[in-house]
Amino acid sequence: MKATYFGVKHMPLTCAIRFESGSSMEAAVFIFRVEGAKMGAFESLYEDWLRKQIEQDNNPRRRELLRKGLGHATVEYLRTCWHPTIGNLDHLYPEWEVRDFSGRLRYLDIAYLPGGVLYLPSGAAYHPAEGKGCVEIQGFRSHARDIEAARFKDLCMKQAMLALDDWLFLPVAYLSIVEDPELCRQQVLSFVGKFHSTTVPSGLGWAEAETLRFARRLLRPFTPGELALHLRISDRHTRRVLHELVERSALVVAGGKQRYRIYQIAWGSRTYRSR
Repeated sequence: MKATYFGVKHMPLTCAIRFESGSSMEAAVFIFRVEGAKMGAFESLYEDWLRKQIEQDNNPRRRELLRKGLGHATVEYLRTCWHPTIGNLDHLYPEWEVRDFSGRLRYLDIAYLPGGVLYLPSGAAYHPAEGKGCVEIQGFRSHARDIEAARFKDLCMKQAMLALDDWLFLPVAYLSIVEDPELCRQQVLSFVGKFHSTTVPSGLGWAEAETLRFARRLLRPFTPGELALHLRISDRHTRRVLHELVERSALVVAGGKQRYRIYQIAWGSRTYRSR
C-alpha cells in the first residue's frame, strides 16, 4: 500500500495522508474531509480574528509583526488549548506591545485584556484597568537548553516587569501543548477565572453556580470543608450541593471515602466549559 503525504500547514498527520488503494483511499479521504471541516472552523475564526487585529491597530510596529503571522507554537496553543476550552478568541491580543520601566519596547505572545482595548486618535492603544493577563509560549530550545546567560537574564527581567505592573503571567511550555493539552486547558479555565466569573449552565441555584466557578479557579481537588468556608453555608448544605453537581456530571469525586471525599471539576465535560 502506498501513502502520499501532503504538506498542509497546521493539519494533523492523520488528515494529511492519502492511501492509494481502493476502499482504503475512500476511508482516508473521508477522514481527511471530516477532520478538515473541524480544523477549517478554527482556521476561519483565526484568520478573521487576526485580520481584525491588523485592521484595528494603528501601531505600525505591531501591525508589521502581525502581518508576518504568529509563530507555530502560539497558533497551536490557540487551536489546541484556548479555543476548545473558551470557544472563541475574544479579548486576546497577540504581539501586544508594552514598555518596561526603562522605556524599552517589549512584545507579549498573547495578551488577555477582558476589559477591552480603546484605540485613541493618535494611534495609541489603551486598555482599561479591569485586569490584564499575559500568556507566553516558551519553547525548549530558546528557553532552556541553548539559552544564553544574557537572554535568560532578560527573560527574567521581562517577567519581573510584568508582575510588578500587575500582569497575571502564565508561561506555557510548548512541550506541554503537545504532550499535556488537557492540563493546559485546565490552566486556561483557571487563568480566565482569575478575571471574571465564567458562565454556568442555566437551572442551577446560586450555591451550585458559585461552586462551579470556585472549582474552575482551582487546579487541584478541594474538600467539602473548603467549599463550605467559601460559600459560608453549613456542611450539610455543602454536601447536598456537591452531590447534585456530581449527579449532573459537572464535578467528579477525585478521591477519598464517604465524608472525607475530595472533588474537582469534570474537565472533560463540554457542557460545563467556559463560554
